[in-house]
Amino acid sequence: MKIAVMGYGTIGSGVVEVLNINQEKIAKRAGEPVEVKYVLDLRDFPGSPIEDRLIKDYMTIVNDPEVGVVVETMGGVEPAYTFVKAMLEAGKQVATSNKNLVATKGAELIRIAREHNVNFLFEASVGGGIPIIRPLNKCLTADEIEQITGILNGTTNYMLTKMSEEGTEFSEALRDAQEKGYAEKDPTADVEGFDPCRKIAILTSMVCGKQVDFEDIHCEGITKITPIDIKYAKAMGCSIKLLATSKKVGESYSCIVAPFMLPKDHALCGVGDVFNGIFVHGNVLGDAMFYGSGAGKLPTASAVVADVVDMVKHQHTNIYIDWSEEKMELLDYRDSQTKFFVRTSSYPAAVLDAFGHVNYVDADVEGETAFTTELMTEGEFESRVSKIELINRIRLA
Repeated sequence: MKIAVMGYGTIGSGVVEVLNINQEKIAKRAGEPVEVKYVLDLRDFPGSPIEDRLIKDYMTIVNDPEVGVVVETMGGVEPAYTFVKAMLEAGKQVATSNKNLVATKGAELIRIAREHNVNFLFEASVGGGIPIIRPLNKCLTADEIEQITGILNGTTNYMLTKMSEEGTEFSEALRDAQEKGYAEKDPTADVEGFDPCRKIAILTSMVCGKQVDFEDIHCEGITKITPIDIKYAKAMGCSIKLLATSKKVGESYSCIVAPFMLPKDHALCGVGDVFNGIFVHGNVLGDAMFYGSGAGKLPTASAVVADVVDMVKHQHTNIYIDWSEEKMELLDYRDSQTKFFVRTSSYPAAVLDAFGHVNYVDADVEGETAFTTELMTEGEFESRVSKIELINRIRLA
C-alpha cells in the first residue's frame, strides 16, 4: 500500500517515524507493507530522509492511482478541506489528526467518503494517542451514551498541575509550558478553551449522530485561575481542571467547557501533567475511563497510523460512522444546573441577601469571603451573583 502524508510538521513527521519504527508489525497487522510515496509540504527539508519524496502540488497525489491512503496533518480548515475532499472524491482513503477540520467539516467528509466507498477516519483528532473515536463508533454502539466529560487539553492540564504543585502564577506556568514545547507561541486555542471545545463537539456528534457546532458550546478557559483559587481548592480537598462536558438531556445535549473544582474521589481528579482523561457514562455500560497521552508527536502519530492500518484492511469497504449533516440544537447552558464556588469582596450580609444559605470556605485569605452555593441553574446564578462584588467563581463537579 502506497500512502501520502500531507503536512510534515510535528505529527506528519511522527507518522513517517512510526511507520519506520514499527514497519514489520504494521505490515503484519495491515496485511501488506505500508510505504510512504509522497510527502506534501511547501517547505524544503534538505538532508531529510523524505527529501526525495517531497512534493508541492496536492494534485500529484490526486492523480496517482498507486496512492490508496492519504494522511492529513496540516491543521486548520483550509487548504486541508480542499485537499481532503479532492482525495476522497478521487477514491482515496483519508486519515487525519486535524480537529479543526473534523469539527467543522467532519459530517460532510464522512458523507463524501461513503458516497465513494472509501473511509475518512480521525481517531487522533480527539485525545491524541487515547483511543476514543473507535470505541464510540464500534465498541459502545450497544449503549446510549448519556455523558462524556474529559480533560482534553494537555497544555492547560500541565499548567494547572504546575500552578497547584508549585504555587506559580498563570503567566509563569504558561511561559514554562511554552519553553517545554507544550504550548504554542500563540496559546489562545488552549488557554481560552477553544481546543477542547472542538473536541467535545466531535465526541457529541459521534454520540448523537448529528452535527454539533462548536460555536454553540459555552466555552471558558483558565486565564482567570489564580494561586488563591487553588489555595481554596486545596482547603476543600479539590483540584481545578479544565473540563469539556456533554450530557444527554431528553432528546438534546447540554455542553460546556470551563474550569471545575473536582473532589478527590472524582474519576478525573488525579489526571495530571500533560495527560488527558475521558470519562464516559452509558445507560448499559455504566462508567468507563480512557486515560493516556493526550498529545505529543509519537502518541498522536500512533493513533493516525492505527487509522491507516484500519483502512488498508478495509479497502473498498466503507466503515460506517453515524454522523449526519443535520444540525443538533443544543440546550441553552443557562438552563443547566450546577453548584458554584464563589469569591467576593462583599460582606456576608450581601451574600445572604443574594444567595440565602451558603457554605462558607475558610482558606485564611484576607479581604474577601468565599462560599459554595446550593444547586441552581446557570441563569439563576448569573442573576444572583450580580448583586455582589465578584472576584471569581468556579463550578463544582
